[in-house]
Amino acid sequence: MAGKLGTHDALIYVMVMASAVDSSMSDDELARIGQLLKALPVFEGFDEDRLIDVSQACAELVSGPEGLDIALETIRDTLPARLYDMAYALAVEVMAVDEAVLPEEIRLLQLLRDRLSLDKLTCAAIERSAIARYRRG
Repeated sequence: MAGKLGTHDALIYVMVMASAVDSSMSDDELARIGQLLKALPVFEGFDEDRLIDVSQACAELVSGPEGLDIALETIRDTLPARLYDMAYALAVEVMAVDEAVLPEEIRLLQLLRDRLSLDKLTCAAIERSAIARYRRG
């Protein structure tokens, strides 16, 4: 991706990484990303026509040498600290769609938590709220 990453781009990177970390991006995960882009105020002003380009730039970065570390550093350096918990919540939201969180997804959440210096209680609350939202009756 040419130029400096913007806030919207960094948040999309988080969602793409959360979806792709298990080596597959399900239709449900992709649909959820689209829903979140349309519904959340943090994405106000984002040109949805850029989603594919931003997603491809993320995939290219992550697939390179030390790509995951570089992507996490880029996300941390791009986002204002007040959006760190939002980034974590977006990752959890995308992962929760499949109703099963795999070990590689848990590892990405740990890396994200550590890189963004989020406290465990905040992360647990975000995770617990996703469990409650996706619980079947």
